[in-house]
Amino acid sequence: MSFFITGTDTGVGKTYVTRLILEAMRNEGHDAVGYKPVACGDREDAIILSAASGGLDLDEINPIFLNTAVAPYVAGMLENRTVDPSVLLAGFHHLAAKHATVLVEGAGGWEVPLAANYRVADLAADLKLPVILVAANRLGALNHILLTLGAIRAKGLVCAGIILNQLEDEMDTAMITNKGVVVDLTGVPLLEHLIHGQDFLEVQVFLNL
Repeated sequence: MSFFITGTDTGVGKTYVTRLILEAMRNEGHDAVGYKPVACGDREDAIILSAASGGLDLDEINPIFLNTAVAPYVAGMLENRTVDPSVLLAGFHHLAAKHATVLVEGAGGWEVPLAANYRVADLAADLKLPVILVAANRLGALNHILLTLGAIRAKGLVCAGIILNQLEDEMDTAMITNKGVVVDLTGVPLLEHLIHGQDFLEVQVFLNL
């Protein structure tokens, strides 16, 4: 089973979460690799996923790299390049033909434009994968989760689960209560509440999805 990993925003920890899932699955002997279809600004995320995928070739992990650290559509305009969705889809199918599980990490949030009239949401819809939603655990997270979840469902996709990522050491009231209410509000399983600096997760949760 493969998954599409998206976030409520950029910087919420998608690569961190994807790496942890990959490492946990591979440590249990499962054939899992990461896929970062588009990277902008640098290839650090792709490098991390390559290492977590057993040293997979960087161009297999990340077929399209744009130098400018903005949304891919904007970077493409600035660099006189076009992000071709067919390249992104072909890259996934290439990996999926060789590996049991491919974790596809989106760029930024759900509605980030990749090309003219083509967004991260459209890529996920074309891949037809269940979605794992990563959210930074902070004030405002519930609103961002509900908005993104509604957009995922509007594309006809299933959200397999939510991961709350604790970005700070100290927890305030919003951070504490988010964990307790997110399932009731969404009807989606809370797969993990990652504490700041946690470097492992329970792989069995993801194997049972």
